[in-house]
Amino acid sequence: MQVTLLIVTQEMRFAREVSDPICVFDRGRIVEQGTPEKIFTNPEFERTRSFLQSVLNH
Repeated sequence: MQVTLLIVTQEMRFAREVSDPICVFDRGRIVEQGTPEKIFTNPEFERTRSFLQSVLNH
């Protein structure tokens, strides 16, 4: 049996370790989704890039 969990977090290091896939939301809408590798190494959208930069560089 497979189990699906929805975890909402701003703890990006945790999300990268436990998620597949990751969805990035902005104002209630999904703005980007993909594997942790894709989201963290090559995000397509500026909103995702700026968010990750702000939370990962602190």
